[in-house]
Amino acid sequence: MATGSPRLPAGSPATAPSVGLSGAGGTAPAPDRSRPRARLRAWAELLRVSALFSVPGDALAGAAAAGLRAGRGTALAVGASLCLYEAGMALNDWADREEDAIDRPHRPIPSGRITPGAALGAAGALTAAGLALAARAGRPALAVAAGLGATVWAYDLHLKHTKLGPAAMGTARALDLLLGAVATAAPSATAPSAGRSPGADDAGRGPGTPGAGHGSRTAGVALADRTAGAGRGSRTAGGALGSRAALAGRTSGRRRAAPPAARAPRAVSAPRAALPAALALGAHTYAVTAVSRHEAQGGSTKVPLAALAGTAVLGAAVLRGGPAAGVSSPPPAPPAPVTGPLLLTAFTGAYLRTCAVPLLHAALNPSPPLTQRAVGGGIRAMIPLQAALAARAGSPLGGLAVMGLVPLARALARKVSPT
Repeated sequence: MATGSPRLPAGSPATAPSVGLSGAGGTAPAPDRSRPRARLRAWAELLRVSALFSVPGDALAGAAAAGLRAGRGTALAVGASLCLYEAGMALNDWADREEDAIDRPHRPIPSGRITPGAALGAAGALTAAGLALAARAGRPALAVAAGLGATVWAYDLHLKHTKLGPAAMGTARALDLLLGAVATAAPSATAPSAGRSPGADDAGRGPGTPGAGHGSRTAGVALADRTAGAGRGSRTAGGALGSRAALAGRTSGRRRAAPPAARAPRAVSAPRAALPAALALGAHTYAVTAVSRHEAQGGSTKVPLAALAGTAVLGAAVLRGGPAAGVSSPPPAPPAPVTGPLLLTAFTGAYLRTCAVPLLHAALNPSPPLTQRAVGGGIRAMIPLQAALAARAGSPLGGLAVMGLVPLARALARKVSPT
């Protein structure tokens, strides 16, 4: 039997096969629906969104370390931290665009998926947004956020390639935790709204302020006027009574001014109480940053080993707990249930497991892939470390809330690398 292409009957028109066409009869080119998705993925890679979940725990751990409940100020601190963190990511790739063109040409800027100007503009816009959110939590929070933003920009533009690079990153993480403590302790974010009374607005201005106790002094003068026509003796008595009422009004103004003044020491003591937790988080960040300096070329065994030893010491210090010497902490919280120590042990164990195993592999084989995996593990290990710091401060529920971010970070890390 002969084989081959079937012949068309005589008179039948020949049709050319359609290639690359879609629609009815293959008359229209297929739309490129993958372009918006590819652009979105490029920005996700630039901003390293899988590492975002390591940020909210800074503010929550800072609030817990200061002995405060999370509130509006904590939420503002989380928003500011996220913006400043992503600003640093965009600025990092903009500053390293020439090096990445050689070592990591697949990154969004060297590959041409995002322009350098767009990355720099995003860094500036995110920095402004972070500072604006911090300003809503009060001037102290804005001051800490400004220091954090300055540290991030200084690291990306200059300090990254110096010996001060790891210290700068550790300082940034410590400031991020302190931002949560300061923003949560801000009077505007934590003060309960008191019931209004005559002269309450003026009394809130404090002693020595014009208008303090004005409502009560007005009552005293009115009382003196009503007794003025009852004879000389009565007028004298009325004047004395009015003077006493006016004096009582001034004293009342001073007493009503006390709550804002009483809240001021808490705003000052909050960062001091959160300082040990900030130093612990900063020490971990220092170690991870030191390892990341070799993730492109690899070849370093001492740095992962030193980071591994530091991780073990830090885990033991978190388990031991207790405030640092010379640091005045706020009044102790109610005793935690028996689950508190168990959660602290579990969170610390998760921290050591997440961070120590990749570091050990990188020390045994300091290749770029294993070094990058150790850096990624160190970034993800910040979440259980934050949870452990919150549990150590007497907030096991806060630690559980932070640990709830681990599955999200792990799932997103499979799609977008945190490094």
